[in-house]
Amino acid sequence: MDRPIDREYRNKQILKRVIPASICGVVILGALVKLPGWLETSLSRGRLRTAKVEIASIEATLTSTGTMVPEFDQVLSSPIESRIVKILKRPGAALKKGEAILELDVSQANLELNKLNQQLAIKQNQQNQRRLELEDTLLKLQSQLVIKRLDLKSYQLQLKQQQKLWEVGLTSEGQLRRAEVQEETAQTEVKQLEEEKVNAGRATQAQLEGVALEIKTLQEERNEAQRQLDLATTRADRDGVLTWVMAEEGSAVHKGDIIARIADLSSFRVEAKISDVYASKLAAGLPAKVKVDEQYLQGSITNILPTIKDGVMTLLVDLEDKTNRSLRANLRVDVFIVTDHKDRTFRIRRGPFVNGEGNHDVFVVRGELAVKTPVIIGISSFDYTEVVQGLLEGDEVIISDMGDYQHLKQVKLK
Repeated sequence: MDRPIDREYRNKQILKRVIPASICGVVILGALVKLPGWLETSLSRGRLRTAKVEIASIEATLTSTGTMVPEFDQVLSSPIESRIVKILKRPGAALKKGEAILELDVSQANLELNKLNQQLAIKQNQQNQRRLELEDTLLKLQSQLVIKRLDLKSYQLQLKQQQKLWEVGLTSEGQLRRAEVQEETAQTEVKQLEEEKVNAGRATQAQLEGVALEIKTLQEERNEAQRQLDLATTRADRDGVLTWVMAEEGSAVHKGDIIARIADLSSFRVEAKISDVYASKLAAGLPAKVKVDEQYLQGSITNILPTIKDGVMTLLVDLEDKTNRSLRANLRVDVFIVTDHKDRTFRIRRGPFVNGEGNHDVFVVRGELAVKTPVIIGISSFDYTEVVQGLLEGDEVIISDMGDYQHLKQVKLK
């Protein structure tokens, strides 16, 4: 026969069941309370690079690479058809202004020069002959003119006498008419001689001017032949270093052939290369900064070469300090071309957090959180990026790459 269960025993059994269940409930409740915190994405501050927004000036720059080249690089070419008689200097030799580099055969050039000198002397002699002929002709005409003028005066006097006699009836009409004809004839002859004198002077002067023009042309040809002859012993136009010269004596050279190169290694400029996608932003006169070792040298674009090869443009940059001790021929340098400049604008240290101008989302540090904030990015330099809108001075921004967290509104920082 069943007996009632002892109450104390029954209570113990109930506690054994309730306590574990209560503990599990508390654990589950605590887990539910902590779950949002456990699921929230967090980042370690030590893994992130941050920078603060500041107010300062900024320059928009394009980055390119360049090579130091001598500012003065002279190419010497042969002024005549000739051959190399003697090489006076070898590559690497230091040259002084006016110093001879090599010697060319000038026998043919001398012959041409002598021929031009002879032609010039003949033309000058012709000019002197024409001048003497003119003087002789003018002298003869002048003598004839003097005589005819005297005859004219005589006929004029006779005419006046005949007119007076005609008035008192002491001469015939025929004699009066004869005197008038003589006077008119003398006037005509005087006028004709005067015109002949003028025409002779003009004709001879035209001939002299023609000869003078021929003489001038011959003088120019003679001067050019003399200049080419002077250049035949090739000389340096300034101090420099001989970088290349034709190596074989006796070699034939044609007019215009390059026979030597001279570089002035005391001053330099930069030959920079940049993609042609930036062609619309580039122009002569834009300022540029050239990084040599750890220093920046100021300069400007002086020329943009018209040829583009494999999508690459070539720029020539002149330096303000073109004789800096750090400059060396063929030295590789970084060139930063300044395309825009702004004073007192919001800027932040450059980093991979944004790429290019326009609208972007960045993460701003707000206490223990990094909050996604929309901003507008402007121009960029090598070191800084302009913030047009969305941030204030002193805001701390994560400038590391946050591409993996762009889908979140905020990230917890540890």
